[in-house]
Amino acid sequence: MQRAYLDHNATSPLRPEVREAIVAAWDIIGNASSVHKEGRDARAAVERARQQVAELVGGVTRQVIFTSGASEANMLALSPNMKVAYQPDRASHLYVSAIEHPSVLSGGRFAPEDRTEIPVLANGVVDLDALRHLLESHDRDAGRPMIAVMAVNSETGVIQPMEDIGELAKVHNAYFHLDAVQAAGRIPLDIGAIGCTSLSLSAHKLGGPKGVGALVMADEGTEPEPLITGGPQENRLRAGTENVAGIVGFGVACQMAREALATGEVMDGLARMRDAFEVRLRQLAPDVVIFGEGAPRVGNGCQFAIPGLKGETTLIRLDLSGIAVSSGSACSSGKISASHVLLAMGYESSLAACAIRMSLGWSSKETEIHALISALEQICVKNSKNSLRGIEKVS
Repeated sequence: MQRAYLDHNATSPLRPEVREAIVAAWDIIGNASSVHKEGRDARAAVERARQQVAELVGGVTRQVIFTSGASEANMLALSPNMKVAYQPDRASHLYVSAIEHPSVLSGGRFAPEDRTEIPVLANGVVDLDALRHLLESHDRDAGRPMIAVMAVNSETGVIQPMEDIGELAKVHNAYFHLDAVQAAGRIPLDIGAIGCTSLSLSAHKLGGPKGVGALVMADEGTEPEPLITGGPQENRLRAGTENVAGIVGFGVACQMAREALATGEVMDGLARMRDAFEVRLRQLAPDVVIFGEGAPRVGNGCQFAIPGLKGETTLIRLDLSGIAVSSGSACSSGKISASHVLLAMGYESSLAACAIRMSLGWSSKETEIHALISALEQICVKNSKNSLRGIEKVS
């Protein structure tokens, strides 16, 4: 049985071109910090990838800091001990949206008493009025505020008003960290136009390798306190020998994502597949709830709930049918509790517990969508028959 992989928001399969680049990079034997030819070859490969990452988000090459992934990049960014023009400029309080990825929602290096959640509207968009009020009430004598918001929600696919948040950050002299993991390669990003201080990226969401990410700083001289200290790597902001092969793969994945965005064909095709899926889903289950549909969304995914169908049970049934989907963020998998994203949007836990997330990517095919609909139809029919039997027994 050929499986249908529809969980690209968790991780996207490695692109063949990326695989080839990684295999070739394994032959680069030097340490990127060494001065001999082998070391210079490794350094050249890292710097070429650094430029490719920067170009995807309109950043400056020297402002890209390679990390082990986006979780580390988020942790690095969310630091009270910031520097501007290489002078201390403390952030005293973190304002983080209630629908963030767990690596951001945990608050980074801010103490629990120095964090405040920003509420979201029913459609999953950050409440800008609430954020404005929080910033106006901030104690400036203690230090600057820091805002942390994801560009695109990992579950609902809702696109946040990044530029509006950037404008609020500018007005209130706040740091603004953007988790751009689910946005990169799916919508155009320009770190300067957004107005954020920093943004985080992850290679494996783009068809790159797992275990590689980056923090991109907008302005030279604005730096977070290093999380890993020791060596001089990454401009002394992230010690440790660089993962040359992984970084090379990351760079190629970013270049391919940028080229695909330029034509728009890939994302347009995925959006058509997603829209067709939602039409069929409504025909199959008229009472289906599609989360975030009242807000701008990226076109590669759909999080939905069919009342009465438990998400965990549906997930298992689909897996047994050869279809890989998820119930939400991969970093929250295995938890019995309902999605914090959906609860923050005001949904009842009983409905949130029915949530399923389908997400598409570079390798997705229409046949996979057909397989998902067919499997869901069988699950709905079986669930309906079981419900009728239950009524007959009661009678």
